[in-house]
Amino acid sequence: MSVPSPPAVPYHATAQRPAWPSLPARLRAAVAARLGAPVVQARTAGAGFTRGFAALLHTADGHRAFVKAAPQAEQPHLVDWYAREAAILTRLPAGLPAPRPRWTLWEAGWYVLCLDPVDGRTPRLPWDQTELTATLTAFAGVAEALADPPAELTALGLPHLADLARDDILWWGEVAAGREPAPPLPAPASGRLADLVTLESRLPGYAVTTGLTHGDLRVDNVLIDTAGSVWFCDWPWLCHGPAWFDLVTLLITGYAAGLDVDALFAAHPAASSAPDDALDVTLAALAGYHLTAATSAPPTASVHLPAHQRWTGEQALAWLCQRQGWA
Repeated sequence: MSVPSPPAVPYHATAQRPAWPSLPARLRAAVAARLGAPVVQARTAGAGFTRGFAALLHTADGHRAFVKAAPQAEQPHLVDWYAREAAILTRLPAGLPAPRPRWTLWEAGWYVLCLDPVDGRTPRLPWDQTELTATLTAFAGVAEALADPPAELTALGLPHLADLARDDILWWGEVAAGREPAPPLPAPASGRLADLVTLESRLPGYAVTTGLTHGDLRVDNVLIDTAGSVWFCDWPWLCHGPAWFDLVTLLITGYAAGLDVDALFAAHPAASSAPDDALDVTLAALAGYHLTAATSAPPTASVHLPAHQRWTGEQALAWLCQRQGWA
C-alpha cells in the first residue's frame, strides 16, 4: 500500500481562465441575450487545465447556466473540443449523469457552449469513502450504457483508443529508440525500460472494442453535487475503448491516497472482461505518456499542467512498480 501523496496543486485550483468581465462586450451581450437576462454573477471554474472560459453564470431573473467559451483565433483546438463535446452530449443515452447542452453560438470570434448547471465540486482528496463509492458506482452505470452505444452517437465517427494509443499515448518505445528524452525514473524503475516498452505495446490490441468510454476520466472531471450525486464532465474525448482504461485513470488518485486500488479495480464491473495484465499495461502507458509530456506545456494550457502530469506519471509508475515487485 502506498504512502499518501497529494497532488502538487489541488484539483479544484488548477485552472487559469479569463474572468467574465474580461470577455468581449459583444460576446457578453450575446450570451446574456440567449440566457434571457443580464448576468449578475459568474463563478469561474477552478478545475481543469485549459485557459478557456468556463463559469457558472447567474442571471438577474434567478436562472443559472454553465457556459464554456473559447476564441477561434487564439484557441482553435479548444473550439474544436467544445464543438465536439456539444455533439457528443446531445447524443449520449438518456439518464447518464452528464450535463446536457442547451445551446451554442458564435459571436465576436468566440464559440460558446451552454450547459445545464451542476451545483457541485470536485471530490475531496484523499478520497472520502462515500464519494469514492458513489463515483465508482456511477461510472459502472456509464460503462454499462456505453458498452452498446446508440447508432446516432457512433455515427459521429468517434476515435478509437487503439489508434490514440499508437499516435499519442505510447512513449516508452520512443524513449527506447532515442527519439524522446528519457524522463527521470525512480530507483525501482531504473533499468526497466524494456519491460515498460513491452507492457505499453499491448495496449492497442487490448483497446479494440465497439463500446465507448469517456477517455479522460480524471478526478477533476468528476463533480459531486449538493445531494451527493455524481456527475461526469468534459466529454470531448469519448472514444471506442474499454471502460477499464478510464477506471485506471480515475483510480490513480486512490493509489496516491494509499487505498487498495488493486482490489477496487478487480471488483469493478468495468474490469470484468479486462485481460489479466490490463491494469499493468495501462499503468505503463499512462506513466510514459505523463512523464514525457510533463517536460513542457502548450501556451494555451494552465501552467499547472506539467506538475499534474509529472505527479500522475509518478503515481502510475509507482503503482506499477509495486504490482510488478520491482524494488
